[in-house]
Amino acid sequence: MSETIQNNQTGQTPQAQPKRKRILSGIQPTGTPTLGNYVGAVRNWALLQNDYDCLYMVADLHSLTVREEPAALRRRTRELAALLLAAGIDPVNSVLFVQSHVPAHTQLSWVLACNTQFGELSRMTQFKDKSAKHPDNVNGGLFTYPVLMAADILIYNADLVPVGQDQTQHLEITRDIAQRFNNLYGPTFTLPEGYVPAAGAKIMSLAEPAKKMSKSDPNVNSFVLMTDDRDTIVRKFKRAVTDSEGSVRFDVQNKPGVSNLMTIYSAFTGKAMADIEAEFAGKGYGDFKLAVAETVADALVPIQTEYGRILADKAYVDGVLKDGAARASRLADRLVAKVYRKVGLLQPER
Repeated sequence: MSETIQNNQTGQTPQAQPKRKRILSGIQPTGTPTLGNYVGAVRNWALLQNDYDCLYMVADLHSLTVREEPAALRRRTRELAALLLAAGIDPVNSVLFVQSHVPAHTQLSWVLACNTQFGELSRMTQFKDKSAKHPDNVNGGLFTYPVLMAADILIYNADLVPVGQDQTQHLEITRDIAQRFNNLYGPTFTLPEGYVPAAGAKIMSLAEPAKKMSKSDPNVNSFVLMTDDRDTIVRKFKRAVTDSEGSVRFDVQNKPGVSNLMTIYSAFTGKAMADIEAEFAGKGYGDFKLAVAETVADALVPIQTEYGRILADKAYVDGVLKDGAARASRLADRLVAKVYRKVGLLQPER
């Protein structure tokens, strides 16, 4: 926070600079992020650092709602942190940490769970979807997942939360829980607002453009990973579904495949849809797909190079995460102590 400093020369007291809003966002270490994750989230995280106080979290606890191989989870957690650093997250100006390294998240989650109704959780779409996908493992963590997510956000009194179009329900229940607690115990939590990027917020599958791009898709040609090499990227885009019309025109309803490719191209070039249509007027889909593929590959190469360099320095990555956890804990522990006091939990003398 800025402080008001007395100007000795003029004798005037300048106004304090307005406090920057705080942003919290997280990503699970369940595999390498896709192009959709990069365009819709990770790339914007780096840009947000200039205007907001940012906390970025590797959400390893959330990944436990499905069975994970322990060694692989540990490896992917470090890899994801390295990739975020390579994509431009500044560990000095932002706080980059691993969720499980800050125990206060789970401490707050229990209190919030006791202020959340069963019916609210049972209506969550993600619980229904994941239960259908993993009928052999419909666990309590999956059911209470939104409460832990609420704790992640509220524990830092985040003003804004970058959310995709399919995550608004989680933000809504977070606000409901916070408002209920505030009404019962007095002002405690900031009610967070959603932050949705103006463009490129949702990248669709290359194979089934009616579906969101996902790394869990069994069809490997449906997604591009941030670590895919140039040849792989070109091959996947060449196989991308389009249509029989043969013209590059933005029409999500009638030309979902072409429109998705145009969205990707626009996200990396900054070109408007009308300009993209003009650029490829009279050209076939082959030329268009190749242009999109090469644009994506050119953008990812510098990140991939930096990722390799950072990941090779294990001590550096672990040091960043240790420092991030300490900085996050200072904020989180104060909030949890306040919440514990408000709900009547007797705290030890310090």
